[in-house]
Amino acid sequence: MSRHALRRIAPAVALLTASAIALAACSSSSDATDGASDSASDAAAATSVADFGTFADLEAAAKAEGKLNVIALPRDWANYGEIIDAFKKKYPEIEVTEQSPDVSSAEEIQAATTNAGLDTAPDVFDLGLTVALQNTDKFAAYKVQTFDEIPDALKEPTGLFVGDYSGYMSVGYDSSRFPEPAQITDLLGEDYKGSVAINGDPTQAGAAFAAVGLATVQNGGTLDDFQPGIDFFSELQKAGNLLKVDVTTGTIASGETPVVFDWDYLNATHSADNANWKVKVFSGTGYAGYYNQAINKDAPNPAAARLWQEFLYSDDVQNLWLAGGARPVRMEAMTKAGTIDETAAAKLPAAPSDTVVPTEAQSKAAGALLGEKWASAVQ
Repeated sequence: MSRHALRRIAPAVALLTASAIALAACSSSSDATDGASDSASDAAAATSVADFGTFADLEAAAKAEGKLNVIALPRDWANYGEIIDAFKKKYPEIEVTEQSPDVSSAEEIQAATTNAGLDTAPDVFDLGLTVALQNTDKFAAYKVQTFDEIPDALKEPTGLFVGDYSGYMSVGYDSSRFPEPAQITDLLGEDYKGSVAINGDPTQAGAAFAAVGLATVQNGGTLDDFQPGIDFFSELQKAGNLLKVDVTTGTIASGETPVVFDWDYLNATHSADNANWKVKVFSGTGYAGYYNQAINKDAPNPAAARLWQEFLYSDDVQNLWLAGGARPVRMEAMTKAGTIDETAAAKLPAAPSDTVVPTEAQSKAAGALLGEKWASAVQ
């Protein structure tokens, strides 16, 4: 599970803010083709289903390729196991290779660069926002059929990358060993000696980046300057409470990482193995964020990559994110249409009344600051 980066607008629908991601338009280098085609070159240029002709033509082109390479998709992350299996069941003609499930967002991009031109390169990415913003030149613009139902603040206008599922940054903890932290600064106390971990390196992993963002706003800072969050983790290190262990399901099950900063939907999954595992979303200002889907512009299986994107943004799979405790990006539209899984939606934890997500400029500035100061702050 060690990998990767809103204000509520309706009671049961989550996660937008007036100051949300203001994405600048990026032009696509792909030219749309006329008529249906299942050739690799035409599939790689396709920016929508229309460029294949029909959805059935896209399916046929993807089946003709017969392969799909996905990367950094742990099966216990936001219900990805069930989602991948559902795709395999629907399209048995397409062999899905699940590469390096535990790598970070940054390592996804590295894998694409290392394997460029090879049939082992990843076809698609699942990325935190900071890494997505840094690598738009690696992506192919594509708009899924439900693109208009995705809020503008949560997608790059040409479809280079698009938000898909989200959650709130939280702290999970073994309540049989630790008291509930009423506020984030409680984690600096003796009760949490050598016990607090974050899910990855914040210079590379979206979940860890968000942990620093949460620490920033919980300590009186704003997303314009992540320094208060860096300072908090520096204090955690000096107190002897910060664990430098990569968080996995195994480390949580064994008790090696008994207190963990992570997304609420990921922390919640551990209660299945430990009845004492609790999830805390701090009051006050909360921090939320979306993970983003993108297509590798050099995908070895470009039609299958586009079919995968269509699959992820369908009603069925948006509800599978919900079943995994994450909030799907089309939640508002599906609620209005009556296609949302109301039972799963009702199980979501209450969202903080005041929640933030960084803008593009804030994410870039925070990423630069973390690159300069994180390592020395926690060494």
